[in-house]
Amino acid sequence: MISALLYLQIHSFVNRVRSRVRRLKKPKYLIGAIVGGLYLFWYFHHVLFPRRPAGESPGFLVTTEPAVLECLAALIPLIWLASQWIFRRSRAAMGFSEAEIAFLFPAPVSRRGLLHYKLLSSQIPMLFSVAIMAILSSRILGGHGWFQLAGWWILLWTLTLHSYGSSFALTLLMDRGLSTWRRRVAVLGLLAAGLSVAVVWAWRTLPPPPFDLNNGLAGLKSYGKQLLVSGPIPNLLYPFRLIVRPFLAGDAIQFLSALGPALAILSLHYVWVVRSNVAFEEASIEYSKKLAERAAAIRAGRAQPGSAAGKRKPDPFRLQPDGAPCVGLLWKNLIAAGQTFTPRAWAIVLAVLLVAGCVARGMGLGDDTREMLGILAAGFAGMSLFWGPFALQQDLRQDLRVADILKTYPVSGWQTVLGEVLTPTVILTTVQWALLLVALTLLPSGDSTAWATSVSLGVSAAILAPALNGLSLLILNAAALYFPAWFLPDPQSPQGFEVTGQRILMFLGQFVVVGLALLPAAVVSLAVFFTASLVGGHVVATPLAAMAAAATLAAECAYGIFLLGRVFDRLDLSDELNP
Repeated sequence: MISALLYLQIHSFVNRVRSRVRRLKKPKYLIGAIVGGLYLFWYFHHVLFPRRPAGESPGFLVTTEPAVLECLAALIPLIWLASQWIFRRSRAAMGFSEAEIAFLFPAPVSRRGLLHYKLLSSQIPMLFSVAIMAILSSRILGGHGWFQLAGWWILLWTLTLHSYGSSFALTLLMDRGLSTWRRRVAVLGLLAAGLSVAVVWAWRTLPPPPFDLNNGLAGLKSYGKQLLVSGPIPNLLYPFRLIVRPFLAGDAIQFLSALGPALAILSLHYVWVVRSNVAFEEASIEYSKKLAERAAAIRAGRAQPGSAAGKRKPDPFRLQPDGAPCVGLLWKNLIAAGQTFTPRAWAIVLAVLLVAGCVARGMGLGDDTREMLGILAAGFAGMSLFWGPFALQQDLRQDLRVADILKTYPVSGWQTVLGEVLTPTVILTTVQWALLLVALTLLPSGDSTAWATSVSLGVSAAILAPALNGLSLLILNAAALYFPAWFLPDPQSPQGFEVTGQRILMFLGQFVVVGLALLPAAVVSLAVFFTASLVGGHVVATPLAAMAAAATLAAECAYGIFLLGRVFDRLDLSDELNP
């Protein structure tokens, strides 16, 4: 049976590679693969492995004491193992796909055979992760790449086996009546006992920590090294040090001497998992169902699985029986966005932020602190202009799969495009207005001139925000209409670096087109600003210039919506789905 499962894994991997190679015959994947390959070459060649001057160390592995580095690295598996025993709540479940459950569970395959199949299937993605992490760690830490490759595999494989083993052990404890909170109290008690032993041990064997202010951080750093090298910590971390020791080996002799104990710990975990007599089939079926529902929710643009059915969510606003079609599409997409983007939710958030700002002002918080917080809020609003359009996809990028249904509506193409772009524009603008209002609330008001300038800049930013958001979102929706193949991949197909290349092209195209669209608005706004500043000063001229720029951008968006409406009317997805 093991040979049959191994045959299945090998040929599944080979067929997956073949399908991805055949996929490159399509231009939408070939162009993305070329750009993605060039990006990866640039990243690994110039970022991870740049040319170094002669004699420069490749990392700080060779400059740090091995005992100190080993203890610090041993904290990673310790924290991981503790989290598995403290925070895990579900019963033993393994991530089988729906197809594997349908074919393997009814088959005459033993439970141990299913375990071996799952362990084998996890090796391919793990090896890819190990290769990436070894490349990164060799650049940061230095050392030998092959040793770190083997060390990462031993570490990740041991942690994975311990995750399975701990889930099996916790399932047995649950079957015997041990509640979750009792188990957490017991584990935390063991950790507290170990910490107490370490403190008492260190108190009796090590000198007291330095409190000399003249040495500062240097004294504390030296004392920290002493704690990691001698005393209780190296002894308590000894099993975890054995796991990470091959990763930190400096030469072949150190690696071979550390390989035996690490593989012994790995073998013990393997025996523990394989010999665990725990029923995981029902929990695995339930876990697979949850994963399938989550994937379907993500593909459908829903925040949570099952949000499209079951309990009815409140409407974002009352939809009238007649009116503009774009309002109906706005209503639909706000429902798809979830309860987070309802007017009531944002009114509550805004009220809380304003009350917090007023309380901070009333408590006598320093001007410097309030100014820093206000600048931080304004900075988040500015950054949302860049990442917001990519994060919010309640538009044609989400509804392109149901474009054939949208085309059956008695609505013209430009109205459909306007309604689709309107939802993320409204959401993003609301977020930015809230942040700007909080920033103005927190800014100091001691100097009237500075306060008037801040208010003028805030009002100008609020005027420009809807036009800038609409422009950015319109460009992304234009890409979805002109290149629908990039937004209609097979949901079941694996995503490769060609998708990374497509995203890079999207980002570069967004940057270039937005820059070109801003040129006319910049010329108009500068002309209005210099003219108005001669009469009312910069406090009055700045909002007027913002209104002129927003009007120019609105005109560009209107023309773009008209053009995209014609493209949407001519769109035929059958040509994209069957190239």
